[in-house]
Amino acid sequence: MHDPVPRLPSLLEAVLSVGTDLELRATLQHIVDAAAELTEARYAALDMTDPGRDGLTGIRTAERPGPPQPPEQPEPPESTESPKPSESPELVVPIHVDDEVFGDLRLAGKRDGPFTDEDEQLVRVLATQAGIAIGNSRLYETARQRERWIEGAAAVTTALLSGESAADALMTVAERARRLAEASAGVILQPTEGGGMEIVTASTLDDPGDIVGVVIEPGSPVLEQLLGGEPVFIDDSATDPRMTTHVRHRFGPNMMLPLQAGGRLLGTLALPRRRGGRPYTAVERLLATQFASQAALALVHAEAQHSRERLAVYEDRDRIARDLHDLVVQRLFATGMMLESTQRRSAGTGDTDKDVHAMLGRAVDELQSTVQEVRTAIFALQQPPADAPTTFRGKVLREAAGAGVVLGFQPSTRFTGAVDNHLAEPVAGRLLTALRRALAAASRRAGVSRVEITVDVTAPLPDGRPGVRLTVFDDGGAENSHAEGGSSEGGAGTTVTWQSPL
Repeated sequence: MHDPVPRLPSLLEAVLSVGTDLELRATLQHIVDAAAELTEARYAALDMTDPGRDGLTGIRTAERPGPPQPPEQPEPPESTESPKPSESPELVVPIHVDDEVFGDLRLAGKRDGPFTDEDEQLVRVLATQAGIAIGNSRLYETARQRERWIEGAAAVTTALLSGESAADALMTVAERARRLAEASAGVILQPTEGGGMEIVTASTLDDPGDIVGVVIEPGSPVLEQLLGGEPVFIDDSATDPRMTTHVRHRFGPNMMLPLQAGGRLLGTLALPRRRGGRPYTAVERLLATQFASQAALALVHAEAQHSRERLAVYEDRDRIARDLHDLVVQRLFATGMMLESTQRRSAGTGDTDKDVHAMLGRAVDELQSTVQEVRTAIFALQQPPADAPTTFRGKVLREAAGAGVVLGFQPSTRFTGAVDNHLAEPVAGRLLTALRRALAAASRRAGVSRVEITVDVTAPLPDGRPGVRLTVFDDGGAENSHAEGGSSEGGAGTTVTWQSPL
């Protein structure tokens, strides 16, 4: 039997070694190695009671050198007395952390015979210190994880409030969450009109093309929980009967967390790990749930900020339109009136005055055209910048803008009368079709450098009925055409006229 006093330095060294590292896996390895060194055991292992809690499997030490372990002996006959530790070839000592059994420290293959009472006492002292070290490592690991998730949530909030689009915002949440959770994929699901949930965004290490668009159909056991804003934790996606999508076989442990803020469900954040991957710990589940709540709040704030920015744009466009109308148009109109008055006074005199009269006439025409262009710009400013136009005037301007891309210049557009008040379907639809055809024809002709579009709802039909007339003129060649009783305009270039009763 060993003298306990010479082994005290080894015990102290072992006790100190188990607390030299704050990382949990390293701490557990120190415990196993120190126990083997202290008892001269060839084999040492730490079997944890609940490996999933810390996301670790059992810890073992490498086989230590020494004589081969004796073959296993047949089990002794049953006895009412338990064998003494000194009579056992294996030593098992539990490790307690906060009054809970963390696991069992198992030692086997002692070099010079069975384990002694002294060995057990030494290992129990080591196990007591090990429990303290494991508790400290758990606190450290939890603090580190919490710090990472908090930093991740802050980074997501900053990114979302920087003005990203809705699609980019969802991808930011999915990508950051996938990295923090060490997951195989970060997936965003949103409710569908049919009552299911669809994967709209996916961040994976591989091509996510086969994941985006996958739908959880109504009737799925997990759907009611997701639509109800409840978190769902799954041990194995491939075998869990609640999972019904065709991609489930690729994944193992999974967290499906609600993106919910202010009672509003924006969607679900799913973080599946690969098949056979490490299960999520209770701490990871808690931190991921908090991250999802913070991300949902950031998404709502980003959406509100985007709405405020759009409102500011609308208000600014309204201000510009008012300024154009109240200042520019009025001044141009006053200047035109002055020129017309001068033109009338210069009429009927000599040749020089006739030239002045003609120049004044052209100036008046140009001013009138400018006034009409400014008014068109005012109406264009009143259209939502990112939405499809809702008025007929806006639709004509959109067609003109599209033709301008092909032509290489912007067609001139003029409206006469209250176009939006007088035009309705189906006349408006037929007129837009005629406009598209005329612009397409103009874009195919060579030498076109000017296109003029005129919509007039004050032009009566030949029989006196109220009507609308569309005229599309380009300077590319001499060709006149008309439709529905309309008349064409002469002169150089091509004029297409479309006329219809209102």
